[in-house]
Amino acid sequence: IKSVTFPNNKARHLIRAARVLTEEFGGEMPTDIDNLMKLPGVGRKTANVMLAVVWNKAAMAVDTHVFRVSNRLGLTNNSKTPLETEKTLVKYIPEELLSTAHHWLILHGRYVCKARRPDCLDCRLRDYCKSYKV
Repeated sequence: IKSVTFPNNKARHLIRAARVLTEEFGGEMPTDIDNLMKLPGVGRKTANVMLAVVWNKAAMAVDTHVFRVSNRLGLTNNSKTPLETEKTLVKYIPEELLSTAHHWLILHGRYVCKARRPDCLDCRLRDYCKSYKV
């Protein structure tokens, strides 16, 4: 973990998470969001990523890309928080597409609908985009 940001904090979280897993969960990784979030260093986004990627459950992890793209496209109505965005997306995206849609939104935000310079002219969603029409 030395190459990631805040490696000392993450190391402490990993050690504490290992203790919690051993003492509270009998060495087994929990498979529900509430118990995952009891692990040190695991917030809602990380818990949702684990649910979607590791256990293939319907979950929408909202990172900065998903938050930004959802608002720009109009998938959400100017959500103020990641939780508000998550709830809206979960409500309207079919359950079987949630984890895939999460990756679509991340990739779209990373490569097309970038934070500082969205590439609207090359965006295949611009005809449907709330921000482009303005």
